[in-house]
Amino acid sequence: MKRAEQQRALAVAVAAAKAAGRLMLQNARSPKRVNVATQHDLKLELDVRCQALIERRLRAAFPDSSVFGEEGSSGAADAPFRWVVDPIDGTVNFAYGIPHAGVSIAFQERVTPPKRTRSRKASYETTVGVVFDPFGRELWTAIRGETARLNGEPTGVSARQKLDEAVVSLGFGKQTAVLRHLLPAFNQLADRVRKLRIMGSAALALTYVASGRFDVFVELGLGWWDIAAGGLIVECAGGEFWQRELADGSYEVIASNGRLRRALGPHLPRT
Repeated sequence: MKRAEQQRALAVAVAAAKAAGRLMLQNARSPKRVNVATQHDLKLELDVRCQALIERRLRAAFPDSSVFGEEGSSGAADAPFRWVVDPIDGTVNFAYGIPHAGVSIAFQERVTPPKRTRSRKASYETTVGVVFDPFGRELWTAIRGETARLNGEPTGVSARQKLDEAVVSLGFGKQTAVLRHLLPAFNQLADRVRKLRIMGSAALALTYVASGRFDVFVELGLGWWDIAAGGLIVECAGGEFWQRELADGSYEVIASNGRLRRALGPHLPRT
């Protein structure tokens, strides 16, 4: 895809994210209708409304695209372009009135599987990423091959190289098994880093790495919609984004400034 079309995709994603952000703000102090509740997660009626709003705008601009979202997917499985959408990342925060949640939208282009493989499944590469925090009025954007931006200005990862100076963010996901798996890492890192943070939004944690606020972010049990946009933003900010699909289809993620992952490794449990 030509850069002009990627710029158009970016503009469409930004407009859609801001529209969903306005809907979040309008409902921030209103009672929340819960569609699904589990021990460590909530699904709100507003999640569905926000994704529907986003999807209408994206599909109107790119009719041949598909949408892969936390609240459902639509369009052809092998569409030339795909949007990956998390309409409210940090739903539990939002539901409890904690102003730390955002909208994540990634634009992906289909890539042909190598001839040496027999896979007929369409694969996609993220070329545009947008994460919007309506509470902080902060907008992170990235186009592959260009510098990541925060509210239009270039942004980059930190230069810290020592673990004892680092702020490390951990995410415990939605599954009790993930929580138990990462607790040993929490205990090991607590006395070795400057601060540990558990904020409740993977998309914003990734953008915080991209902006040098966090030095490292680690989480298991994530959906692709949680990380597609933020992962590209980290890479375009000069950082390192490592992800691995687990047996249950969720993802393990380590995002960093590229200087601390080796020091961090011995303190992380193996999956």
